[in-house]
Amino acid sequence: MNDFASELARELQRYANVVEEELLTAQEEVADVAVEKLKQGSPKKTGAYRKGWRKKKEGNGVVVHNSQGQLTHLLENGHAKVGGGRVPAQVHIRPVEEYVINELPRRIERAVQE
Repeated sequence: MNDFASELARELQRYANVVEEELLTAQEEVADVAVEKLKQGSPKKTGAYRKGWRKKKEGNGVVVHNSQGQLTHLLENGHAKVGGGRVPAQVHIRPVEEYVINELPRRIERAVQE
């Protein structure tokens, strides 16, 4: 009985390691796609904002950010002009956010079921 318990624990640990590796891979792949989609869909004036999209590992997660971060909310939501009037929103982050929200759980489910 003791051999069965230790063998079961070993197999469960092996399974957990495989799933963890697949989850980390899925995170990286989804983040890579998100960065590419953001680079393609971002407004291009000088190109610095568009080229500024990066992914960064933090702990067990991945953060997608822009090196020109002070512009993201202004471009995504629009803003007031100094002389009056408004600059219209250029929605480019929300569609990528929705892609990540839908795609990552799908890949996680696939990794757990395999």
